[in-house]
Amino acid sequence: MNRTWWLAVQMMKRLWFRATLFAIMAVVTAVVGIAIGPYIPDRLSDLIGAKAVDAILTILASSMLAVTTFSLSTLVSATNAAANSGTPRAISLILQDRTAQTALSTFLGAFLFSLVGLIALNTGLYGGGGRLVLFAATLAVILLIVTMLLRWIDHLAGLGNVSETIRRAAEKATAGMVFNSAQPALGGEVLIRVPQGAVPLHHDQIGYLRHLDMGRLQRLAEELEAKIHVVQRPGEFCSPARPVLYVEAAAGFGDEPESARTALCRAFTIGDSRSYDQDPLFGLTVLSEIASRALSPGINDPGTAIDVVAQLTRLLSEAAMPSHSASTMGEDAAEPEYPRVFVRAIEPTAFVEGAFLAISRDGAGMIEVVSAVLTALDALTATSNPALSSAARIMAQTVYKRGMATLAFEDDRARLRDFRDAAGDGRHRA
Repeated sequence: MNRTWWLAVQMMKRLWFRATLFAIMAVVTAVVGIAIGPYIPDRLSDLIGAKAVDAILTILASSMLAVTTFSLSTLVSATNAAANSGTPRAISLILQDRTAQTALSTFLGAFLFSLVGLIALNTGLYGGGGRLVLFAATLAVILLIVTMLLRWIDHLAGLGNVSETIRRAAEKATAGMVFNSAQPALGGEVLIRVPQGAVPLHHDQIGYLRHLDMGRLQRLAEELEAKIHVVQRPGEFCSPARPVLYVEAAAGFGDEPESARTALCRAFTIGDSRSYDQDPLFGLTVLSEIASRALSPGINDPGTAIDVVAQLTRLLSEAAMPSHSASTMGEDAAEPEYPRVFVRAIEPTAFVEGAFLAISRDGAGMIEVVSAVLTALDALTATSNPALSSAARIMAQTVYKRGMATLAFEDDRARLRDFRDAAGDGRHRA
């Protein structure tokens, strides 16, 4: 996905976009009656009284404004609940919820539809045929509102709950892992090492890399007759202190180096927060943060943390991450879409640490959490991928050492030693 289209998709996910779209459709629908009213036969237009539509639209206008305000306040409360019980990084999951956006947009659109219809009626813009068209459109809007209200009421039952937040974060994490499985190098070649003599490129902006335009890099690499080695993946923090890529070419940046540098930098979209789209680690991090929040003294909910551990284990064990090198997971390499662009693949250690490192720290004083994490890592060591198994085994040693150093009760430490000896035929032995 190129940068322009990605920015457009991000805009379409915003709450205001769908609301604006529905509002425009509502206004157009109300105005259409003025245009096609003269073509309605008089015998049909006489079926609707002059005051019938006016009364219905008045009720809609007054009620929909209140419903829209209530729904918006409910959505704000749900985002606060998701941030307090889960993590602030989960707020975007609530704001991008399609049902919530559709409900708010429907109610706002209905309000504007009724408002425009009332203005047009009271200014005499509607004739008899126009009132008939407006009445039919009003009935359709009422049906849409009733349907949306029923969906919205059912949806509110779980909106903002920690279990619902976990489910949404798991969906995003699953999508990220599937994307990484299909394209571990974002459609390019996997970067093993940067060759000597390659020229570094530094980006002037500071922030998280949100999107990488691989198509632009491929086109620029062809123009420069070069190979581009990307060392900063989406999700990583960029600054002028570290290069984002290296260019391997006989002529360097070509005849116009400044223009080439600017064009290459435009392939990197940098912002103040991470994005789920090309960053499979972000979903795992959000799930891990939810578990860490549940383990805080103020919440003290180890059951939620254990549920998150189960989700993380499923994600890491089920995700098929193909490999182009010994350090990544998989076997067969597909033909790269961008053969001149080399991107560093994510190491299995990064996946395992992103999922379990924070939980092992915050839950080290709870024997049930330590046991759950060790059980999860034991399951990952049984996978057929050697790199993932090795990373899980190393993390299990860390979890065991943290637990032994933190658990204050001797019986808990004895349980942990027994668990270590029994699990995986001693695979967790330090």
